[in-house]
Amino acid sequence: MTTNTETKLDVRIYETRKEMGRAASDKFVKEANELLKIKEEINVVFAAAPSQNEFLETLQPESLDWSKINAFHMDEYIALAADAPQGFGNFLKQRLFNKFNFKSVNYLNGNADDIAAECARYTNLLQEHPVDIVCMGIGENGHLAFNDPPVADFEDTQTVKVVILDEICRQQQVNDGCFANLEEVPTKALTLTIPALLSASYINCVVPGPTKAEAVKHTLESEISTANPSTILRTHPNVVLYLDDDSSKLIS
Repeated sequence: MTTNTETKLDVRIYETRKEMGRAASDKFVKEANELLKIKEEINVVFAAAPSQNEFLETLQPESLDWSKINAFHMDEYIALAADAPQGFGNFLKQRLFNKFNFKSVNYLNGNADDIAAECARYTNLLQEHPVDIVCMGIGENGHLAFNDPPVADFEDTQTVKVVILDEICRQQQVNDGCFANLEEVPTKALTLTIPALLSASYINCVVPGPTKAEAVKHTLESEISTANPSTILRTHPNVVLYLDDDSSKLIS
């Protein structure tokens, strides 16, 4: 699938991951505070990945009235042990959700007895709480959340769906140090779809590191297509792409 609608991404490059994370944190806080001037509460989707560490570490309790923020996460493995540290909900619980007094924290349950019902439950939550801000990354294969090239759909009618993870995506989890080998990485996951992610008013996309350089180049320079799902970000009016020297090294 391709699309010809295009805007220009706001690309910001920093020398170090720490500077990048600080800038992304400052921008998120500013956006959230601006929205809270006109809304009683806001809804934010967070990504769980090592690429987000510097952004998450920089957030501070005093920066926001966290009690007015409903928190969501964007994807979760299916049939991974509930207490596994690789679980995305567990990752965010440790680094974010347990640190601040959110109005609500809404977890995807990859161990639900009825996965279709879990998709419906989370879809209903997102319909009741339309997304204001998405804080995300980009995968080595250009995926957004777990929308890998084989399953990405720019016109998806679903909000949350089950996907089969492609091998590049699964290998990234090994490259990131989350799993010891490919065989340990689950093959299925729940994910917010691309239209669900792009429904946000603001998208902050934090993409550091040398392993993301090729994906960044495709994001900015390749045809807007599900062959490189992250290219769809160029159609959204309010995306900031945060890069460091390593992830930006291939762009012209």
